[in-house]
Amino acid sequence: MQKATITGFHQDEQGDWVAELSCGHGLHMRHNPPWLIREWVLTAEGRQTFIGRVVECKKCPAIQQSASDSDGESF
Repeated sequence: MQKATITGFHQDEQGDWVAELSCGHGLHMRHNPPWLIREWVLTAEGRQTFIGRVVECKKCPAIQQSASDSDGESF
């Protein structure tokens, strides 16, 4: 997965917080106890502390070696 920086937050239509990533994608940051504990997302101050953090974007394609760079071996 590709790494991206959190640049901001917005709420989706259900009211869940979505991190805005430098790659242009979004990543849900839900506080859904007891499964997901992210109390920091509930306050503006908490969200602000995560601006600039690096996360893995699950929507960006994995960086793969191109066929032209390959030496013909398969792993």
